[in-house]
Amino acid sequence: MTEHTTEHTTSHPAPDPAEHPTPDTAHDNRRQVLYWRLLARLFDPEEQATLESASLAVVEDIGLPPALLDPQTSVDSLVQRHPELADEFDGLMTPEPGEDGARDRAAEVRRAALASKVLLNVFACGSGTVTAGQLARWQSDAGWLERALGCEPGELRGGRSGGTPGGRAAGSGVSPTGTGGPGTTPDLSRLIPEIGPELGALEAGLVKRMHLREVLADPRLAAQLTPSMSLIEQLLRDKDNLSGVALANAKALIRRFVDEVAEVLRTQVEKTTVGALDRSVPPKRVFRNLDLDRTIWKNLTNWSPEEERLYVDRLYYRHTARKTTPQRLIVVVDQSGSMVDSMVNCTILASIFAGLPKVDVHLIAYDTQALDLTPWVRDPFESLLRTNLGGGTDGTVAMALAQPKIAEPRNTVVVWISDFYEWQSEPLFASMAAIHRSGAKFIPVGSVTSSGRGSVNPWFRERFKDLGAPVLSGHIRKLVHELKTFLA
Repeated sequence: MTEHTTEHTTSHPAPDPAEHPTPDTAHDNRRQVLYWRLLARLFDPEEQATLESASLAVVEDIGLPPALLDPQTSVDSLVQRHPELADEFDGLMTPEPGEDGARDRAAEVRRAALASKVLLNVFACGSGTVTAGQLARWQSDAGWLERALGCEPGELRGGRSGGTPGGRAAGSGVSPTGTGGPGTTPDLSRLIPEIGPELGALEAGLVKRMHLREVLADPRLAAQLTPSMSLIEQLLRDKDNLSGVALANAKALIRRFVDEVAEVLRTQVEKTTVGALDRSVPPKRVFRNLDLDRTIWKNLTNWSPEEERLYVDRLYYRHTARKTTPQRLIVVVDQSGSMVDSMVNCTILASIFAGLPKVDVHLIAYDTQALDLTPWVRDPFESLLRTNLGGGTDGTVAMALAQPKIAEPRNTVVVWISDFYEWQSEPLFASMAAIHRSGAKFIPVGSVTSSGRGSVNPWFRERFKDLGAPVLSGHIRKLVHELKTFLA
């Protein structure tokens, strides 16, 4: 008889992950502590004792210096004391996936600590007056953030990023929200273009809070300033109070910014055609105009099979002469404080169109007084130095200068850039409507900025729409397109 034995098993409760965490759970908890501390410090400058002590324990445990958690320590100082960290900051936020898509959670904790440092130093800007030294430190830290994103220092703030900078491509398998699953890299191609304007806005805010004249008087500090629209506005407003070294440095910064914007706009304008081919003018009989394909085709009947030779009776040349009618471009721009961005962009744009053949460009700036800048229209730097930002707006004084310049309405385009919050609305609009009815092309522009943001007086907006000349608002590319279409 076979004996059956019954085995009794005792069930034990599952282990508590909090008491016995797996290695992966422990790494995830450390990373979360670092990010919670980052968020807490960004939204509240006061220390959270628990998060600070927990973060310090994490940093020391993974072999990083405690100075990493000190917001007063710049990344430059940190790297100077610990040179081995420099390479880790480069491309820090463009991590490569592990082998076979596996996650290295220990490495993620280390990256979280380093990323928290550079993010906190850049985005926790505080309040109050900013010294030149603080601005220089922030710019240096911003440069480290740009390096962490795979860019060159200053690249994002200068608005030169396009796609994923630095040649680092985002990894495959990225989710639509821009955050990948395990083993994937973030979709920086969409993230980075959004970070650039934010960095520029932060820098502009710091510039407004500092003693700018103190920086301009120091060539070393002035050379560290990144030209931006906000900085240029500050310089143009304060230029009459500057002298000596400070004025020279201010002019150098304005010229740098003008040259950078002009380079971008020129590439857009140069794509314009300069008129249709004029076949009434015989082609110039020079070798560079020889139409070789057409010449061979037209002379194929002269081919000699015996000699294997083509006898050419006539050469054919390409037409290069174009129909060009002299066009007059009159740019009237509101130089009041709310239109600084447009003032700078349109002054530069006018200078570029002034360099095109058969285009006669006139430039008028106004607030409560009007200034004819046509003699300096080819040099936007000189034009901007002659502006006087601020004050109210009275477009009738600008109209008094613009109307006599319209000699041939059919060959004239008038571009009027303003938010149209005018003192004398009715008479000004009547004059604008008269220009439109005369046959000249009238283009009212509400804003021609980098961001495309701007407000327009609703009263004018509705009347321009009824007139058949709706207000053009948005990116400066829209204005370039309109002008190219008219001048082609």
